[in-house]
Amino acid sequence: MHDINALKELLKEPKEVMITTHHKPDADALGSSLGLAGYLKKKGHRVTVITPSDYPSFLNWMEGNDDVIVYSEKNDGLVQRIVNESQVIFCLDFNNLSRINEMGEYIRQAPGTKVLVDHHLQPEDFADLDFANTSAAATAEIVYDLIKAMGDADLIDTGIGECLYAGIMTDTGSFRHPSTSKNVHLIIADLLHIGVKTSDIHRLIYDSSSELRLRFLGYALKDKLVVLREYNTAYISITADELKAYDSKTGDTEGLVNYALSIDGIVFAALIIDRTNAVKMSFRSVGDFSANEFAREHFNGGGHKNAAGGMSLDTLENTVAKFESLLPQYKDKLQHATIR
Repeated sequence: MHDINALKELLKEPKEVMITTHHKPDADALGSSLGLAGYLKKKGHRVTVITPSDYPSFLNWMEGNDDVIVYSEKNDGLVQRIVNESQVIFCLDFNNLSRINEMGEYIRQAPGTKVLVDHHLQPEDFADLDFANTSAAATAEIVYDLIKAMGDADLIDTGIGECLYAGIMTDTGSFRHPSTSKNVHLIIADLLHIGVKTSDIHRLIYDSSSELRLRFLGYALKDKLVVLREYNTAYISITADELKAYDSKTGDTEGLVNYALSIDGIVFAALIIDRTNAVKMSFRSVGDFSANEFAREHFNGGGHKNAAGGMSLDTLENTVAKFESLLPQYKDKLQHATIR
């Protein structure tokens, strides 16, 4: 653990604390944020959680959700005031201020102490205290370890535990990704011990799809899936009109890229979506083929070695064409990728 004594000193007296996370938060982003918020409130701190944008409705059950401020839905002046008045600002599950849109510059200029808690590669140097750990399976795992290192494991109740479990479960792909370490299983054992009902959380996140979302999934897999066997690659591209036709909500496309990657023999997969203001891309890979490197070099993105995101300001058609045109230069790596 990085300078835990400095964090203890920073938090020894109650303070005004703000917690934020990345645009379109997933279960790890929101779960780690609300889990940390619950702990800090128990320590007497005044805590505000602000997200840059909305997030999937299947995460609304988390303890503390009702108090979250969504920046895109609130008065800009209110958020600026909270940022400027916060004595401590926790930045969770992102390591580049561009990942929180307009809020990034507010935080860059903020007088409060900035604390980074994250597990992504190539962090931007903006934090005063850095608890980044790229070997961690999830930011929620780091938050759990931080609370334990602070000597406060006994303050983790079921509400906090449920938030942290959701983050770890989803970011490990229900404990099937290589990042699922001994430490992850030990944490889950602790959470089970305090009464976290893991099967309930799995159901809340994965078994709450709308009928339209399932029909959209079927359409995407039947009509939009492209498999390029020559490059051991598969991708799905979705237009803005197709999203509209299925009344797509935040979170409806989450996990879709994993279906492409699940095809036997596929090493690299992409989901390419026209979000109107930009084309957003999700990349997944297996073994030693780096989705992160591909995203960083060609689509202004990054993330983890085997899971990354990117974007394009070109049209969807041109972005897909560019994606396909890049594959020949990776042909040897894709055909001979070491999977185990």
